Amino acid sequence: MFLGAVMRAAIVVLVVATPSLMLPGTTPEGAELAMLLALVLAGFTASEYSSLYPAMIEFRDAPPFNRLRLISLCLMVFALSLVASGADGSSLVLLLSVLGLLVGQVLTYSGGPLAAIVQYVPMHTEVLSAFQIKAMAGIAFFIACVVLGIFALMLRMKRWPDPAHAFNVWINLPTFDPTAGGDVINRLIRDARVNAILGFVITFILPTVGLMMSDHFDIHVFTSLHGLVWGVALWMFLPLSLFMRALALARIAAMIREQRARLVASINSDGPQPA
Repeated sequence: MFLGAVMRAAIVVLVVATPSLMLPGTTPEGAELAMLLALVLAGFTASEYSSLYPAMIEFRDAPPFNRLRLISLCLMVFALSLVASGADGSSLVLLLSVLGLLVGQVLTYSGGPLAAIVQYVPMHTEVLSAFQIKAMAGIAFFIACVVLGIFALMLRMKRWPDPAHAFNVWINLPTFDPTAGGDVINRLIRDARVNAILGFVITFILPTVGLMMSDHFDIHVFTSLHGLVWGVALWMFLPLSLFMRALALARIAAMIREQRARLVASINSDGPQPA
């Protein structure tokens, strides 16, 4: 358990430090801040996974839920940093840019999640073009859809949670109290719907809210490669996490319903026999 916690903490450090290692123009102060944040997150991750009692991280004992989320964030940060850095026009950067532009074009319809950003970019950008930012958004969206599709396929094939192991609600859902009142299945389904709605809404409102806040606090988001990378990555990672949580909660509710049905059938079959 301790070794696994240390490995997860090391991966967190690598993910947080990736933009500082790949992007040009990283200042010593920025690198130190990124390392400090990486160490704080790594310490939190290590303490969570090395503890016998859960605290905040959900689905800690139901792999590969958190692994998929971490892999998605790692891929997003790496791909976005690669495109933002330019990497001397390498074939990989060109391939990612073309893929991102194709997907990003779909997201820039009127009223779409990227419409506000694309309209805002030409007036403020100094480090990246509107096409590059559109490509970055498309890449992040593509990765999120692929990871969500993989998790949905696992649920469809009943590969999650692992059917060979019992699912512990207390460990995997430490913030969910089954005894809080009301039917557990109804509460899980309600929470799943709320998470799905929030994931959909955040995809649209997060860019607009972020731009409004940056204007209010006079923060020029488009002049910082690091800010762009993390902004675009989190813009897709947060909805992905909410959609995955919605699917997971719905799956747990279905498992409890199936268990109840089997229990009722067993009781009926073992009822009193006629004399």
